[in-house]
Amino acid sequence: MPAPAPVAPAPVTAPAPAARQGWLDRLKAGLRKTGSSLATVFTGTQIDDALYEELEEALLMADTGVKATEHLLKDLKRRVKEAKTTEPGQVKALLAEAIADLLRPLEKALVIGEFTPTVIMVAGVNGAGKTTSIGKLTKHLANEGASVLLAAADTFRAAAREQLGVWADRNTVEIVSQEGGDPAAVSFDAVTAGKARGKDVVLVDTAGRLPTQLHLMEELKKIKRVVTKADGSAPHEVLLVIDGNTGQNALAQVRSFDDALGLTGLIVTKLDGTAKGGVLAAIAQERPIPVYFIGVGEKLEDLETFNAREFAQALLS
Repeated sequence: MPAPAPVAPAPVTAPAPAARQGWLDRLKAGLRKTGSSLATVFTGTQIDDALYEELEEALLMADTGVKATEHLLKDLKRRVKEAKTTEPGQVKALLAEAIADLLRPLEKALVIGEFTPTVIMVAGVNGAGKTTSIGKLTKHLANEGASVLLAAADTFRAAAREQLGVWADRNTVEIVSQEGGDPAAVSFDAVTAGKARGKDVVLVDTAGRLPTQLHLMEELKKIKRVVTKADGSAPHEVLLVIDGNTGQNALAQVRSFDDALGLTGLIVTKLDGTAKGGVLAAIAQERPIPVYFIGVGEKLEDLETFNAREFAQALLS
């Protein structure tokens, strides 16, 4: 009997157009606080220094960061000159294009199937929505037909194990968990079990960490090392969940976790009702790590793939 043909790696796909449109409407609503402060800049009658100064202030208030703000203003002035634009309202569309171009390097699909199992380590500070995002990501992967095993390596917070257990039940996936155990040991067991059971994905929920807690960051590095012992090619993805409401603090977390773990991707949560949506521009300018997903609410379907143009347009709608 011939061996089965190898399965080609598959990116996690975007939803159907109708579902995507509904989600885009929620994204626009979520970014309205950021967008309204930017949109007021373009209500004047002329394009002058005052408009650019007002825009600079609005971008900084939206946590775009100094470097990205300088980049966007310079790029925007070039576009305005090239297009011979005379109406402030037209400048808004050009700014959307400039933001989309800045964010485009963050666009990348999460690919599953190149390795079996694909081992994904997920980190994040407490309160960023890490465990909830893992639940949503599990749902996404299951919808794509992938078999998922969860590793409850946040062993010192009983609520985290219970929360992950609820998500496992809700998504009808298996979970490896032990009370008060060593996070690295749980991670090792989960990767070993994932290989033995032929799972497509092993999602490792690591403990919530503040980057200032150096001993805890060392534990995260240990988890990564132990995962590699269980599978020489793993972890295949190291994701950080950041809260979009925390602005420049989120950028500081990206820097710290990337320095410690070598991040491969981000999940940006809680973009519903934020005035700090510009932080993605700051990340793109200073630490352009792919944004695999963004979230605008608590529901399972509120986590979606990131698209630079959509985000830029939602930001200025």
